[in-house]
Amino acid sequence: MAVVVTDRFSNLLYWNPFAERLFGRPGTSGPRDRSLSLGIMEKDHPLAVELSKHVLKGGVWEGTFDVRRGDGTIIYVRAQAVPLRHPSGSVTGIVITAREAMRSNEREKDRFGLLERIGERLAGSLYVEETLKRVAEMLVPQFADHCFIELVEGDRLVRRVSTHVQGWSPPPDTWAPVGAEIRYPTGHYADIALRRQETILVEDFSQTSYPSPGEANTRLAAEIGMTSAIVAPLSVRGETLGLMYLGLSNLTDRRSPHYDAFDRDFVGAIATRVALAVDNALLFEEERHTAESFQKHLLPRALPQLDGLEIAVRYYPAAPLASHGQGIQTQVGGDWYDVIPLSAGRVGIVIGDVEGRGAKAAAVMGQLRAALRAFAQDDKPPAEILARLDEWTRIIATPEQDDSGADVSVPPIVTCQYLVYDAWSRQLSFANAGHAPPLLLIGETCTELDIHEVGQPLGVRAKGLPADLVYKEETRTLPPGAALLLYTDGLVDRRPLREAGGRTSGLEETLAVLCDKLVRIGDTSVEGIADAAIAAVPGEIDDDTALLVVRSAPENLDVQERTFPAQPIMVGEARRMASEAFADWNVPEERAELACLLVSEVVTNVVLHAASASVPRRELTMDGPPLAFDESWDIPGFEDEVVNEKEFTLRLRRGGESVWVEVFDQDLRLPRIRSAGENDEGGRGLYLVDQLARRWGSRPTKEGKAVWFEIPTKSR
Repeated sequence: MAVVVTDRFSNLLYWNPFAERLFGRPGTSGPRDRSLSLGIMEKDHPLAVELSKHVLKGGVWEGTFDVRRGDGTIIYVRAQAVPLRHPSGSVTGIVITAREAMRSNEREKDRFGLLERIGERLAGSLYVEETLKRVAEMLVPQFADHCFIELVEGDRLVRRVSTHVQGWSPPPDTWAPVGAEIRYPTGHYADIALRRQETILVEDFSQTSYPSPGEANTRLAAEIGMTSAIVAPLSVRGETLGLMYLGLSNLTDRRSPHYDAFDRDFVGAIATRVALAVDNALLFEEERHTAESFQKHLLPRALPQLDGLEIAVRYYPAAPLASHGQGIQTQVGGDWYDVIPLSAGRVGIVIGDVEGRGAKAAAVMGQLRAALRAFAQDDKPPAEILARLDEWTRIIATPEQDDSGADVSVPPIVTCQYLVYDAWSRQLSFANAGHAPPLLLIGETCTELDIHEVGQPLGVRAKGLPADLVYKEETRTLPPGAALLLYTDGLVDRRPLREAGGRTSGLEETLAVLCDKLVRIGDTSVEGIADAAIAAVPGEIDDDTALLVVRSAPENLDVQERTFPAQPIMVGEARRMASEAFADWNVPEERAELACLLVSEVVTNVVLHAASASVPRRELTMDGPPLAFDESWDIPGFEDEVVNEKEFTLRLRRGGESVWVEVFDQDLRLPRIRSAGENDEGGRGLYLVDQLARRWGSRPTKEGKAVWFEIPTKSR
């Protein structure tokens, strides 16, 4: 085997002894001779130059040259050329391996090698555009001067590829460009190929006559000297996917400017492989599109505008993955994030990951996200929300039974973290179901959020174990300007990246790299943090990744709060407090009056209906020895003290576009709207709140309940 190495300018850098014997060059030839001194005959010089350009662009070529040896003899030399690359990846030259080829089987071997390479390159193609591009790159210029590939889309034939020899492209308004609908006239050889479902050969255009697709088309074909063409239908599983058109012209100087029957059969074999690859790519893209549609429509379309909180989100599907006999897996999966507006400006923050990928994981994710949003509206503690979501995870498990009829349904495994943030108090409450702790960025420090209780993932809790023993609520205070980075494991669990020592980075090292990058970017926006987090971890994303960044406001938000005795006279005091606060906050007079009216209604409802029985029992401490049981309940004034403790708290909050009013009392009963009769004196207060407020609701608290409503400060 002859081995020849040239630089980018076709200067010989190296050849082995067999190359000297093959090309008939003496060993004394200097290594800087021009490559054309290999003896390539003059008629093949343009082909050699064209193919050199192809290889220098990173392509691979295999073919045959006529070579005149030093002693005057002419031989066929079969050669393969590949790019020579610098360690940086740039192409610095060409490596040629060559041997003598027999004339009788030169073309067969040439075509067989091309067919084999096309099969190899198509085997790794998952996308339609990539598949078609690879086919065109292999066929032009080695086998054709022009390559068109058209696919059927509905009832149309659309051009998807238009590739030509280097340095030439069809002028505008001549041959149809990529994306154009193609209509071949009846009787045209391409029309015949479609109707007959067979490969059609036009050996010599000068000897045949077919209907023309158009005057400009015919004129251009004459200008470039179209000599021959082959059109093959792309058919698979009884379905026609499109056409592949190959043509020869006078734009190149070839040994033979015409195709023959052997070439027709060869193109038919290529078309079979191309059709199968295109069909596989279409099936893969359809599955990917289905899963991506799930993901796109099941994740939040737009994030709400929240006071005291900046938010940025990202979702990145993984690269396609062929794994252990399971075929090509789609990129999307069950990762999700969510931001849920709650009562009085509070916000629920969610990050979760369903095990697996594809449409099934995305469907499970959609059900869990919808369920969590519904549970969150009850304003229950995060631990209770996760406990309910755990039960729902078991409910949606695919029903399965063993041979005895027993239920063996296996719930999906889901990690999830649910947080509730109050921007006015800066209090962050959360519960964790097996999910990675978020990263906390404060100034120039980046650490994992300290979580003491990490519960089990949803769906794996042992039967009989109460959920409230698994998920625990914790509370932290988020400092002004602090940021939280919540993420799924796809961010840090990249495809193995080998380091210089052959070692794969571990999770702790990856987190250290991530934190270091986040600290270096300094006080940037949440969007900048999200982008930096994705770019910081080396390696290719192996699993889909959801990422959510929240940052607390550096300044405190306006809030006023006061506790009143639960007496009718205090209704006016509460209204006065609200009126003064709204005036200080420059709330428009019309909105302020409306809010004060609803304050009166809610406070009146509390004063009339709150029950003293809901007051928490106070701890009784007494000096001296314990009293007898029957005497311990006879404490003078104790009952009066409890009764007089009936009270309520009015809390007012101002946001950018709304004000929130909360009224807290010690009655555990949640209010409901009543249908008041025509002559009833009461029963209309909450109806007014429901009709006039943008939103309203109630939630249980540790001491009783809170009734809240929202009034926009701008025109609706």
